[in-house]
Amino acid sequence: MRPVAHLANLDLNLLVALRELVRERSVTRAAQRLGVTQPAASASLSRLRRHFGDELLVREHGEYVLTPLGEQIAQQVEAVCAAAERLFSASSTFDPATSDREFTLVMADYTIMVMGEALSHAVARAAPHARLHIRLVRESLVTEFADDIRFVDGMVAPPSNGFALAETRSAELFRDRWVCVLDGDNPVLDGGSALRVRDLAGLPWVAPYYRAGAGSVPVMRQLALLDLQPRIAVRVESYLAVPFFVTGTDRVALMQERLATRLATSYNLRVLECPGAAEPIVEALWWHRQHEDEPAHAWLRRLITETARRL
Repeated sequence: MRPVAHLANLDLNLLVALRELVRERSVTRAAQRLGVTQPAASASLSRLRRHFGDELLVREHGEYVLTPLGEQIAQQVEAVCAAAERLFSASSTFDPATSDREFTLVMADYTIMVMGEALSHAVARAAPHARLHIRLVRESLVTEFADDIRFVDGMVAPPSNGFALAETRSAELFRDRWVCVLDGDNPVLDGGSALRVRDLAGLPWVAPYYRAGAGSVPVMRQLALLDLQPRIAVRVESYLAVPFFVTGTDRVALMQERLATRLATSYNLRVLECPGAAEPIVEALWWHRQHEDEPAHAWLRRLITETARRL
């Protein structure tokens, strides 16, 4: 096991070099972003390789790719650098008109579709020099939430058993509900009757963020309410991808009504009432309590909640 690296013994300039090297996967492009010469960037890469005891970047088929350890580090270095930048930009005051701070938010593509454009315009109007870093939700969100929430400004997600921690705070943004979507030519409703649970049980499913045994996943909670054990034909880590795997097939999926109604015409989808009890979808903004009294973060929270109320 490697000994723990003490912060005082580390050259933290290498942290920025590491971020650009794993971002660009090119010593030349990383040097350009860092504003240094290519030999200087190569020297930083050599020092990082010695520190980690790993090549990090290797050449394959004429281009650089990350090693398995490099992939692991790439997922962490962005969050660490963002947290460091927030730490050193902390101030007792915040002026959105002049700030060039970068805010990092974790959101699902569904949330981006619902409020991304409105939020983008609100930030641009109020803080024209501020930057947004939007990270997409991953399947492992719930298991990694306790660690990740420390290194971002906020996450937009429905409540989960793993989110209500002593260190977290939340504010409701908007509500939605589940509906069923099928291909427009699916014959399951040719009889004209309402969709029944037994109809759903006989169809193959497209399931976003589906993991067996993970009752905290929103789609799975709704399926449990319907007492369904679906035959999953397609698992996908995206809500916007669902229509592509329903249209032209006999598959069925649950989708948020705001999203389904917006996409129905483009993908020849039928949007139908979900049979049985439906759990409301409550999208909330989650943040770590360490940001609670920070002026910049308080401004961001107000902006997001006000934008959601105007939807």
